[in-house]
Amino acid sequence: MPANKKHLESSAIQRFLKITAGFFGGLLLTVTFHLLFMYYFSPEEVFTTMFATGYLLWAALFIIAFLFDNGLKAWGIYLALSILCYIPYLLNSPIA
Repeated sequence: MPANKKHLESSAIQRFLKITAGFFGGLLLTVTFHLLFMYYFSPEEVFTTMFATGYLLWAALFIIAFLFDNGLKAWGIYLALSILCYIPYLLNSPIA
């Protein structure tokens, strides 16, 4: 049974932005989210659970990217959250 045309994305650019935001932006957010946990908790414990939770979070973020109306909004939110999760490393990194 074919999909209803009114529910499909009509713009190829928006479709591309949503796919890349879900794949690459979701992966970036997943990694920085786990880095945030490694900053506050034991890195060994977070790293061992990251194999399962990382995939589940990435898959959920991939699907959530398609719920946005605009692909640029998905990219913006994913990048903003990634930077927010990475801030503890930026503030405490040694300056060479």
